[in-house]
Amino acid sequence: MARKQNKRIKMSKYISVDIEADGPIIGEHSMISIGAVALDKNLNNKFYIEIKPISDKWIPEALSVSGFSRKQTLKFEEPVVAMHKFYEWLLQFKSPVLLADNPGFDASWINYYFLRFYGKNPFGWSSRRIGDLFCGFYKDAFYKWKKHRVSSHTHNALDDATANAEALLYLHNQGLKLI
Repeated sequence: MARKQNKRIKMSKYISVDIEADGPIIGEHSMISIGAVALDKNLNNKFYIEIKPISDKWIPEALSVSGFSRKQTLKFEEPVVAMHKFYEWLLQFKSPVLLADNPGFDASWINYYFLRFYGKNPFGWSSRRIGDLFCGFYKDAFYKWKKHRVSSHTHNALDDATANAEALLYLHNQGLKLI
């Protein structure tokens, strides 16, 4: 009997994700951008979207970190459209796993926006912290992993997701099976 072909592409299920927001409180403030990079040998499979605010509340200092003005963010993609586009991009991966510098922040925003604007979160209920992978691999709870980023940390969600993916690729090349 022939096996049914899976429409998903066979590739790493690990996705480096970074978000930017205009404040710290999910639902009261807004996520304004998502950057995601599939962990593979080339780091060419990327996703980026800018998202229109969902609230009138925002903190100018928090927003300024990303380099956007409030006026610019009001012209970004509607959240429901943005989350559908992100979901569609993630369909190429079987059981994607979110990897982040700070998943307590990034994964929480992703979870909230997926549940509110899509109805489900393709990442499920768990994520992994990049720093913990490095600390475990090197058996050093204080290992400084950010030195393995090639690109600068700019607070552009895609730049930062890429820099984190570069560090993860370094870790993979040291022997941790990620691809």
